[in-house]
Amino acid sequence: MTTTVIPPDSPPSPPPPPPAKATPTRPGDKIFRGLSRGSGILLLVVMASIAAFLTFRAAIAISGNEGNFFTTFDWDPAGNPPVFGIAVLLYGTVVSSVIAMVIAVPVAVGIALFISHYAPRRLASPLAYVVDLLAAVPSIIYGIWGALFLVPYLGGLNSWLDSYLGWTLIFDKTEIGPARNLFTVGILLAIMILPIVTSVSREVFLQVPKMNEEAALALGATRWEVIRLSVLPFGRSGVISASMLGLGRALGETMAVATVLSPSFLFSGHLLDAGGGTFAQNIAAKFDEANEFGRDALIASGLVLFVLTLLVNGAARLIIARRKEYSGANA
Repeated sequence: MTTTVIPPDSPPSPPPPPPAKATPTRPGDKIFRGLSRGSGILLLVVMASIAAFLTFRAAIAISGNEGNFFTTFDWDPAGNPPVFGIAVLLYGTVVSSVIAMVIAVPVAVGIALFISHYAPRRLASPLAYVVDLLAAVPSIIYGIWGALFLVPYLGGLNSWLDSYLGWTLIFDKTEIGPARNLFTVGILLAIMILPIVTSVSREVFLQVPKMNEEAALALGATRWEVIRLSVLPFGRSGVISASMLGLGRALGETMAVATVLSPSFLFSGHLLDAGGGTFAQNIAAKFDEANEFGRDALIASGLVLFVLTLLVNGAARLIIARRKEYSGANA
């Protein structure tokens, strides 16, 4: 005989919790949210407006150009027919900026490490103040100093480079003249971007968790090993950001370059030969005397500089986003 066991009644399920009350939004939060959103939209509108204006005026100039805009080594938009190109300007802008970055970034990182980890407090504070003060010096002051000091005194350095490194062809000086060349411009730009890269890098290095440094010291690491294993990995993204800020200023610097450089549209791979040009210097030098079509040509060159700057900053953000080890949180 089979006995059927009747299971006891299951306990009733608890009633569902009452719906959570929505947190009341204060008027100040709504206003702040709207202002923040509007600021972001306004920035996009301004950038789009600048791009649209430059593109429209550049299209007018390029359509009337009888030469190739990217490969022509001449600038004569007032000629008959008009012929102009950006080959020399693009070369001069990129080369002078690269020279500035090669010189400025290592020196700036060294200064930032000295201020944040080596210098005593009574020396670090005044030195940091002086470095920050250099960023406030107007560009024309740097240009005057470069024309009256750097140009005369770099002649000896140019001769030395020509004597010992002339075989590289890059430092081969083929003509005699003052040091009004891309190499001098690169040195001047390096001095100008030095405070920007130093200040940002210093602030990033100061944010390194003290526990990381103390742990490395407790394990017997030297001061340099602490910096190499704890400080530099943590601040790598900050150094990249600081370098991009400095590169942005180097690409668009105008008055200092126009004061030092002896402009010409003769293409030369010898950095010590006088001549060359940059986008910003060419626009500043020829905008007032240009006719309507000539101004459109200058605006077309400005569009290239605008796109070049966006690509540089976009590449920097892409590098930081794709390489997780560049993030200070992963150090």
